[in-house]
Amino acid sequence: MRAWFEMLAARVCVAGPGLDRVYLYLTAEESDFVRFNHARVRQATHVTQRYGSVSVVAGARRASASRALSGDLEADALALCAERDQLATELALLPDNPYLLLPEDVCSTEREAPGALPSAQEVIEALAREAGGGDCVGFHAAGPVVRAFADSRGQRNWHRADSFQLEWCLCREGDLAVKARYAGTHWDAAAFAARMAAAHARLALLGRPRRTLPPGPYRALFSPVAVADLLQTLAWGGFGERGVRTGVSPLIQLHRGERQFDPRVALAEATAEGLAPAFQDHGFVKPERVRLVQAGRAAATLVSPRTAREYGGTANSGAGESPDALVMAPGTLPAAEALRALGTGVYLSDLHYLNYSDRQSCRVTGMTRFACLWVEDGEPVAPIAVMRFDDSLLRMFGPGLVALTDEAELVPDNATYGGRSLRSVRAPGALVDGFAFTL
Repeated sequence: MRAWFEMLAARVCVAGPGLDRVYLYLTAEESDFVRFNHARVRQATHVTQRYGSVSVVAGARRASASRALSGDLEADALALCAERDQLATELALLPDNPYLLLPEDVCSTEREAPGALPSAQEVIEALAREAGGGDCVGFHAAGPVVRAFADSRGQRNWHRADSFQLEWCLCREGDLAVKARYAGTHWDAAAFAARMAAAHARLALLGRPRRTLPPGPYRALFSPVAVADLLQTLAWGGFGERGVRTGVSPLIQLHRGERQFDPRVALAEATAEGLAPAFQDHGFVKPERVRLVQAGRAAATLVSPRTAREYGGTANSGAGESPDALVMAPGTLPAAEALRALGTGVYLSDLHYLNYSDRQSCRVTGMTRFACLWVEDGEPVAPIAVMRFDDSLLRMFGPGLVALTDEAELVPDNATYGGRSLRSVRAPGALVDGFAFTL
């Protein structure tokens, strides 16, 4: 595919008369998808797709168009060149964009991240073997994903990453279920078996009578997946420069120095540690790491090209100013001893319906989901009834933070609408005091 892209770019990225720049952005994947329930395959699909977006620039005007590509070099080159030429005729109809910013330096990059991916057959056999004949519902996606950029100045950026993710639920009667996942770049059958065994152990606990808790503050242990859910909500407007400049960022109090996280909290956009490319679709190359929160205090923001043009500064992010590879540094609490450190309280494996209840205070509301358990003296004793919570992340990861576990888990975004997402969060578990259940 890379040779095909290089030849395609050489044909398309030609700035003719009246054009300052032409560039091409490629998104592509070859993915296996498997859906199953009752531990049986219900759908197995292989998807190969390529999409090209061509843009033309003259002065402060830019026009873009995208189309599906076939992989046939001649057909794709003719189609994209026709798009380019049509866009060039339309530029005169467009107004100048005072916030248009494109990279000045030519910066080419290359990243090949090969993995050891399982075949669809291997996943099917492993799941049938480890599910134990129970009601197991789930979804598997795996394969290489490609992003590539080229422009008429000679810049070339190439990114290919292999990854897989397998998510499943072990179900009991009614609405009782344990959700688990295994994701990464190198498949390990023993690691998958261990996660399935842990899910079966939690499923057995769901057979006990539910514990209904009265609303109020509780000591709570969040799994890495639950912490990732909270961080994904925080990423919705929390790290962008524009949100800080306009005063709508949920971390505005942190940036103003009015509040701070616990000094053990460190957050970074670490592109080099994730699955996403180190460049964006207009050719800006991202730093390997942007320290967003350091020692509990605001350290930097994500800046889009438009924001950089409007407010000054250097672009280090895409248009949405949202992290693609958010990493929370682990702590020192051994993960194997986390339940013992919790003592008596609530273990939260999964959260859902998260949203802000008060953006200015960084308050988040949501509900518990799947195998959330009541724990006594470090031992899970019963599932809890579904509850709603409402608490400030500034409090939870500030004065309410007791400890972070010493292991951080990669939690890829499972979105596949239009194509597999390359976003991810890497997060440890968290022990928090005074977590507020409201219903």
